Amino acid sequence: VQLVESGGGLVQPGGSLTLSCVASGFTFSMYDLNWYRQAPGKERELVATIDFVGNGKNYAESVRGRFTISRDNAKNTVYLQMNSLKPEDTAVYYCSLSKMGRRYWGQGTQVTVSS
Repeated sequence: VQLVESGGGLVQPGGSLTLSCVASGFTFSMYDLNWYRQAPGKERELVATIDFVGNGKNYAESVRGRFTISRDNAKNTVYLQMNSLKPEDTAVYYCSLSKMGRRYWGQGTQVTVSS
């Protein structure tokens, strides 16, 4: 299993970013996928989940209405569209899945929201 995130960067409050995660090494279309984030000094938290079809989506309360998770099974890619970004969204964002009782992680991509 390999997960490679991209799309992070520095953005001003109120701005937008779209993160991408390209997956390989497993049958992408058969698994639910997650985005997590970890801010400095804080525990890693679940941000969003999408089911294997792409219809079922769940969000943390802190991002609901601002973030949108989506996937393209033909491209083995999951996305996180982030709008109305706030300084408290600053974190390393990770793509993740659970497969056969083991959780897999990408290397993460840094998102910094600051003026």
